Amino acid sequence: MNQQNEYWMNHWQHPQYRRISMEQANEIALQRVPGQVVKSELEFDDGILIYEVDIRTMEGHKYEVKIDAVTGEVLKAKLD
Repeated sequence: MNQQNEYWMNHWQHPQYRRISMEQANEIALQRVPGQVVKSELEFDDGILIYEVDIRTMEGHKYEVKIDAVTGEVLKAKLD
């Protein structure tokens, strides 16, 4: 294994550190806030991996839903 692969294996974005996929996170977020996913990304925040999912509701409101990337728990859902 070369150094670049070794770095990637230990990097916080590597899939080995997540239990749920981005698609699963989007589904969980949509269960909490129905609408359309406009953006989703993986972040490292306060020592935990989270998915941040932005949803636009049918009424035009934008919500930000944060989901634990390991447990799938919704950590926060707020009007953005």
